[in-house]
Amino acid sequence: MIFGIDYAISLFLILLAVILPISYGYILKFIIFLIALIFDIFAFSSRYYSYLVGPIFKSHSKNIILSNEDAYWLSASADCILKKVNDKFIATVYILIPIYVSSTEMDDEHKLEFSEKVSRAIGITKDPARFTTEVLIMNKDEYILELKDAIAQAENEIAQINLNKNPDKSRLDHYKGKSAMLRNLLDSMTKVTSYEEISYVTISAMGFKEYEAVAEAQQKARELISGLSTIFGVPISVITGNELLKFVEPEYLIPYTTMTAQMNKDLESKVI
Repeated sequence: MIFGIDYAISLFLILLAVILPISYGYILKFIIFLIALIFDIFAFSSRYYSYLVGPIFKSHSKNIILSNEDAYWLSASADCILKKVNDKFIATVYILIPIYVSSTEMDDEHKLEFSEKVSRAIGITKDPARFTTEVLIMNKDEYILELKDAIAQAENEIAQINLNKNPDKSRLDHYKGKSAMLRNLLDSMTKVTSYEEISYVTISAMGFKEYEAVAEAQQKARELISGLSTIFGVPISVITGNELLKFVEPEYLIPYTTMTAQMNKDLESKVI
């Protein structure tokens, strides 16, 4: 709509400059042509670069709404990612494929055997499916909190033992050693970024109702799981709940606390 208005104003000004009598002066004609050129530029920009021009003109507003629709949401069964496109719902199921060996640990015969398994897995379904292997940053927050709690308990035991007039030296040495071990483990955990490799396959289904899309996606997933379990000989399962957010949410891909710790570490190294 903006393109049409700008273009119409531009044409009107050009026409006005052409039919304007010379008696009005060339300067006025030039000014009208210049204004028409500006509107023509706006028309071109709004036609091809509206996604850039729009936010610039709306930047004075505190809130810029790019879309009123939810990008995605979890199904009621917590095993599907749902998205609505026009009048249809798209449900996507994420299936975890646990791989317990690495190619660096395989000889040529096992590599060929594994390649054949992957080839069979790719052709196991007629429906479009995406096979992916990702390396993600591990969220060690819960484990770090457990370590800190264990250290606090060990320090508390040491303090309680030292309150006695005749402290038990063997128990004191035990808890001191435990505290030192846990502190060393905590230091090593916070200094190094840990990664995990996840292999999974996604399959989607569409429906005019949310439950229709979910039911069809779940059915496709069950058929795919049956075939993959036979091929790889490992327990295949559907990824559910918060684990699904690893694949769609940046703060789960790179945990906030892990990222902050890394930034603080880089800052300290620069200051030192």
